[in-house]
Parts: sequence; structure tokens; C-alpha cells
Amino acid sequence: MTGSTKTNLARRSDATRAAILDAARERFAADGYDRATIRAIAKDARIDPSMVMRYFGSKEGLFAAAVALDLRMPDLTRTAREEVGRTLVGHFLNLWEENEELTAVLRVGVTNEAGAERMQGIFRDQLLPMARQVCPDPEQVPARAALCAAQLLGLALTRYVLRLPPARELTREELLAWLGPTVQRYLTAPNP
Repeated sequence: MTGSTKTNLARRSDATRAAILDAARERFAADGYDRATIRAIAKDARIDPSMVMRYFGSKEGLFAAAVALDLRMPDLTRTAREEVGRTLVGHFLNLWEENEELTAVLRVGVTNEAGAERMQGIFRDQLLPMARQVCPDPEQVPARAALCAAQLLGLALTRYVLRLPPARELTREELLAWLGPTVQRYLTAPNP
């Protein structure tokens, strides 16, 4: 095989992998983990289902690859202490509005063990370090981060997954005004 042939095969392989991942993200977001099928994802990607298995090994492997999320957490050490809650709520509103992968992860996380493990990894690797930046008591970081996650995921569930009309109708400013102080208290208030 010549060098240019290998290069062409690698490009085709990368394109196929990208097409599978794009189709999987859309399908997981639309259908959730349990209803999304390898066949449907392959059809959306315009490839044979065996290719999905070749690249990712299993539905769980595909899901893990498709939802490798970087929440791009803000550096809260550069935020005025009294604005930490509002900043974090605003950051998550931006993420939910821009990224259907988060919806897919949330749907799967509540219905499937692989999804729950993915959510736990995101919490451990991304939310806990952010909370460490501002929490007054290092021993309370996990509990405080969990309370923040409960608020933010609760909002996401009602607004973006269940699409409850009252949650959908709240403006960004209303959400910041309601949730900002609550998240602020969880992160920075003295221990109760």
C-alpha cells in the first residue's frame, strides 16, 4: 500500500467515525439511550450497522464516545464572590441552550447504568474541581457540589427534557434571579 492510499483510508475512516458520532449524538438526544438503536444510528450515518460495532464495540462504547463532554467550567476564582451562583447558573443555561449532548446524557443518566456512570464521571472530574475553587470548607465540597448539581440538573430536566411549560416560559433573567442565590448559598455560605 502506498503512502497516499493509507492517507486516503485514514481520512475515510475518520469521516466514517465522525458520521457515526454525529448520528449517535442526535439519536441519543432525540430517543434516549434505551430507544436509540445501532441500526437507527447506522441508517442515519448511511453505513452498515456492523461498521458501528467495528468502530465502537458496543452501544455503551458508542454512547461513551458520543458524549465525551467538556463542560468548559468557568474559573470562579476570577469571579466576584457574590456573583459565583449567578455565573454558574448562566454558564449552565448557555450549555443547555447550545448543546443537545447534555440532554442526551441527562436522559440516559436517569434510565441506564452506563449513562449514570457517565454523569458521575462528569460530576467527579468537572463539577467537584469547580466547587473546590470557592467552597469555604474543603470537607463540604462533595455535598455542596451535589446540591448545586441537584438544582442545575433539576432545571435541565424540567426545562429541556420534560419541557414543562412553566419551566420553559421562565426568562433567562428570571432563572438567574431565582437560582443564582440558591447556588450561591450552596457554594459559599457558612456551614449550616
